Amino acid sequence: MIEAKPQTNVMTGADIVLSSLEREGVEVIFGYPGGANLPIYQRLPEHPALRHVLVRHEQGAAHMADGYARATGKPGVVFATSGPGALNLVTGLATAFMDSVPMVAITGQVNTSVVGRDAFQESDVIGCTLPVTKHNYLVTRVEDLAPCIRKAFHLATTGRPGPVLVDVCKDVQQASGIFDYPDELTMPGYRPALEADLSAIGLVAGKLAEAERPVILVGHGVLLSGAEAELLELAEKTGIPVGTTLLGIGAFPTEHPLSLHMTGFMGTGWCLRAVQNADLLMMVGMRVDDRVTAKLDEWAPRAETFIHVDIDHSEMGKNVRPHIEVVADAKRALQALLPLAEPGPASRRTWLTQIEAWREEHPLRYRRSNGHLQPQDVLLEMYRRCRSEAIVVADVGQNQIWAALWWRYRRPGLFINSGGAGTMGFALPAALGAKVGRPDKAVWCVAGEGGFVMTAQEMSVAIEQNLDVKVVLLNNFSLGMVRQFQDDFYGGVRSHVDLRVMPDFMKLAEAYGWHSARVARAEDIGAAFDAAERTPGPFLIDFQIDPEANVYPIVPLGKGLDHFQEEPYDI
Repeated sequence: MIEAKPQTNVMTGADIVLSSLEREGVEVIFGYPGGANLPIYQRLPEHPALRHVLVRHEQGAAHMADGYARATGKPGVVFATSGPGALNLVTGLATAFMDSVPMVAITGQVNTSVVGRDAFQESDVIGCTLPVTKHNYLVTRVEDLAPCIRKAFHLATTGRPGPVLVDVCKDVQQASGIFDYPDELTMPGYRPALEADLSAIGLVAGKLAEAERPVILVGHGVLLSGAEAELLELAEKTGIPVGTTLLGIGAFPTEHPLSLHMTGFMGTGWCLRAVQNADLLMMVGMRVDDRVTAKLDEWAPRAETFIHVDIDHSEMGKNVRPHIEVVADAKRALQALLPLAEPGPASRRTWLTQIEAWREEHPLRYRRSNGHLQPQDVLLEMYRRCRSEAIVVADVGQNQIWAALWWRYRRPGLFINSGGAGTMGFALPAALGAKVGRPDKAVWCVAGEGGFVMTAQEMSVAIEQNLDVKVVLLNNFSLGMVRQFQDDFYGGVRSHVDLRVMPDFMKLAEAYGWHSARVARAEDIGAAFDAAERTPGPFLIDFQIDPEANVYPIVPLGKGLDHFQEEPYDI
């Protein structure tokens, strides 16, 4: 957001940084001060429009900025100091980079005179973050500050979004310069694809109209571009069923008759059958990665036409060579496609009937009545209370897949998780960031006990910032996904997955000032959720679930989607 340019004036580099953020419409910063960014923090109180959230670890700051960005659509902003402070951002930057999340990280660096001399708390943050950022800048002159920040926000939020890092030397923060925020940018090497190739769109429409067994698969790009309505209209106009990737959950209503729900090696059985028998696959806003395809040379063997729509040209053919490429923003591409789209041939009704048969043959099911609390019982009750409105942030592991598979929104909703990087510890800080950005929304955090303790120190932030976040802890006393893989694919050797020596989570919650409850029986689920909903402020529920509960369906490692395994027990 660029407003009318103020009269140029002289200010310190620190004030230029903060004034630049104000010009970009930034409202919240997640950060942690240290020696190399103290000049910025010294001036921060003079910029009251910028709300600062003090985290307890820089990784938490990056995940909070990530959750804020995913929940609001605005770039998340994070501050860190030099050396270990900046390096602690790397996991969060990688998480945002893999999932195409807009973020701007501003880090302090040692004085320009000692850069490269192994000064105290110096690190090559530019070199370290080069693989996990869309771009990065080292600022050694005060006159470059405002242009670099302007470019950082432009890069982070246009084309395929992603994190950008600006590393600012300490003496640059202290130096004086003229603040002149550029309205115009000169970036000749940066030309993100925005407009769809209409000739390619015509080819797409023709192929969709001809196909007898088409499937549309969609990913995070549909959510990032806000193309949910266009996707729904296209599916209903053409009668083509829609599956989503893990990161695409929420792009299409899961209870719609045309929904295939989640695809991939832990996707629904009826979706996998549809993908493996489709004669046309149209992939929109997704990377077609190994979690989607499983064994690549056995993926969609009957498909005669692959269509790929994505804003990033480098994704074309990276894993699957499409017959038709549309390098464009998903929303603009679907808007261009809709006027040309037509219902398919009459034989497509047979295809939809077949998918319904697969849906009945391969329903989602889970083990019950074995004396243990089942995670699905917990999540179904949570989603009933969400009423298709709340933001749900999942961590990584079994909890993440359970939350995705049992997603029960009647319309597109907000499901936030670390997909590409699979970062344990993501959920709690990301949920806090989401709540900061969307205080009007209920926010539920779903996590396993293993991932939760990795960033549990950020519970302090919830109290300090009065963030009403509810944590659903699916506690199975182990690294559940690793344990399942060891049981199923590594000869049953359980090696270092036991997590029985853990905090008493109710006492931990009390220590941080949270309210909490513990549930071990299905009949107590509702009462615990009632307590969480009527209690203001953050609330943690320790659900002690079946330690042998597994994720199904699942494709064995190294196998194709045809080999998916289902829950072996009766529902």
